[in-house]
Amino acid sequence: MDVSKIQWRKSSFSGNNGGNCVEVAELKDATGGPDHKAEHADLIVVRDSKDPDGPKLFFTPAEWDAFVDGVKANEFDRR
Repeated sequence: MDVSKIQWRKSSFSGNNGGNCVEVAELKDATGGPDHKAEHADLIVVRDSKDPDGPKLFFTPAEWDAFVDGVKANEFDRR
């Protein structure tokens, strides 16, 4: 899948931290996406801003919403 023309965005919480941030993009009608997400038309893509050509994570909208809800509920805090 060609993600070179995707409009990436980073969190407003990233601030000026030397480029160390995660970027997120929404793909509508994501034909040609990864095989394990092929049945989903819309996807959320995540990448490391320091390695824009590196690996990317693909989420369905429901998976992304569950992740964001978990972050807001502190489910991923280190104990």
